[in-house]
Amino acid sequence: MILVIDVGNTHTVIGVYDEKKLLSYWRISTDLNKTEDEYGILVKNLISNSNLSLSDIKSVVISCVIPPVSWILKKMSIDYFKVTALVVDPGIKTGIHIKTDNPKEVGADRIVNAIAAYKLYGGPVIIVDFGTATTFCAVNAEGEYLGGAIAPGIEISAEALFEKTAKLPKVELIKPKHCIGSNTVSAMQSGLFFGYLGLTNELIRRFKKELGEDSLVVATGGYAELIGNESKIIDKVNPFLTLQGLRIIYEMNK
Repeated sequence: MILVIDVGNTHTVIGVYDEKKLLSYWRISTDLNKTEDEYGILVKNLISNSNLSLSDIKSVVISCVIPPVSWILKKMSIDYFKVTALVVDPGIKTGIHIKTDNPKEVGADRIVNAIAAYKLYGGPVIIVDFGTATTFCAVNAEGEYLGGAIAPGIEISAEALFEKTAKLPKVELIKPKHCIGSNTVSAMQSGLFFGYLGLTNELIRRFKKELGEDSLVVATGGYAELIGNESKIIDKVNPFLTLQGLRIIYEMNK
């Protein structure tokens, strides 16, 4: 079995694969203060509580946007699973040619998403990842990563409204019943939900003009279902795209 770990700025998603089958997955908060032992005990408990065998974990694959956490998880892999983790970095085989001005600055999560989307759906493909930041990535028909766009995530925007204003409260991020809010909470939910829907649709339209109108659009990330299911120009909603990408990278590098 393969343990795959995707570390984002806010959340970490962990999964266990048996070949191509995702057996179980968990979503935890990313914590820069956790030690390798704390992560090790947490991961082992999650696996054990899902009635999976720790001894069957033969490989660990990590995508991480926070370098100190990457080092901690690599040490955890050795101490708790007795394997050297495969970490997504510029030195590994991906099958994707990165054609940005500075390929090394492209985040590991964006590379993993691009690989998964291209392998699963072909190209041209546009990937929208609704995470801490909302990222848009473009891969052409030849499997070349061309670049993308980065916007503040919907959760960051909601937090900013709460923290930077005197009277606006924290709100649940849901689709409101009406666009015209009849109170402060529904008005904020409308601005966040429909505002991000509009941002998403407009960027996708502009991407398609440059990449090709036949481009497939795939949504992933924590808010993929919230926004993706409402957009009429998002073709696929795949919450496990990054985990699938980590599994594919393992197959390419084992």
